[in-house]
Amino acid sequence: MPRIILSGGGSAGHVNPALAISEIIREHCPDAEFLYVGTPGGMEHRLAENAGFNFASVKVAGFQRHLSLKNIGRNIKAAAYLTTAGRRSKKILKDFKPDLVIGTGGYVCGPIVREAAKMNIKTLIHEQNAFPGLTTKLLAPDVDRIMLTVGKAADRLEEQHRSKCVVTGLPVRSGFLEHKISKEDAKKKLGLDDSVCILSTGGSLGARAINNAALELMEWYIRDGIKVNHIHSYGKNNREEFTVGLKSRGIDLSEHPNFIVKEYIDDMPTCMAAADLIISRCGMGALTEIEAEGRASILIPSPYLAENHQYYNGLVLQSAGAAVLYEQKDITDGLIAKTVSDLMKDPHALNEMSEHAAEQFIPDTPDRIWREVEALLKK
Repeated sequence: MPRIILSGGGSAGHVNPALAISEIIREHCPDAEFLYVGTPGGMEHRLAENAGFNFASVKVAGFQRHLSLKNIGRNIKAAAYLTTAGRRSKKILKDFKPDLVIGTGGYVCGPIVREAAKMNIKTLIHEQNAFPGLTTKLLAPDVDRIMLTVGKAADRLEEQHRSKCVVTGLPVRSGFLEHKISKEDAKKKLGLDDSVCILSTGGSLGARAINNAALELMEWYIRDGIKVNHIHSYGKNNREEFTVGLKSRGIDLSEHPNFIVKEYIDDMPTCMAAADLIISRCGMGALTEIEAEGRASILIPSPYLAENHQYYNGLVLQSAGAAVLYEQKDITDGLIAKTVSDLMKDPHALNEMSEHAAEQFIPDTPDRIWREVEALLKK
């Protein structure tokens, strides 16, 4: 019975891959025993316990790169946590006695993976982004293997560590692989007609730039009498602002049954299946789902994340001819509407982009990940 520690946190983008990897392992080793290591009270604590994992906490905090009085205080606290994180991680490792430690990013996985490597416990990390995060760069010298979502990430690691890298892709939610439905059936399920369908989303929290684009598009459809289905999620942080935006543009959603507007999209596989074009941020989870569904996209990376890594994620799809990529600072009034209009007038271009997106998807990601896990468990 293998004993495995999983660690990743700070955002769902680091936690969900860890949970998905655990599901892959359980398919092959139903008796595997897991322990999730994360920060107390962090997002990973709630998500891991909701998924049924035992949880062990290590107090860790990230260092702030922009100096201010407030951030200096945060960095002092982060330094204090760092002095105890190694000792706490060592105790967790001695108590649980894992056969393998898997890190999926975020500063929280640094101490536990590093201490495991020092204790000659097998270690494996997964890097979700095309531009590797600081944690991956710091752990690369110590770990046994580095799993990558895209091959380009290896080019941004030091050359001596690239031999440890293997491209596995990123696991996606089962709904994108099982019980897939056609575009036509998805539209029917959602109560939409056979008109072009646009899906826009800024993720669970929302994104102002994408909300503004959705409002601009809806206003344009109505003003010019364009028949379009539009599905939009405005996110947890934007309900009031988006409602005000609708009113200021005179948009009454009750008069437009072809507009589906929600705070959060529960059935993303169906909504993506219905879409002809997707407008999205560039988290690698979202991009992998776009690839799995094979859909054209307009991508607006978040400018607020470390090293602008979402831009590099989006660049992978744009370089493949699967997406149009705009940095948020470059978006002007009417730009998104013009881009959507141009693509709607050119179905051939939309189809080609969709095909190129599908070509980027790695369908055997679970098998690739299991091969790496199994190889280390056997050593």
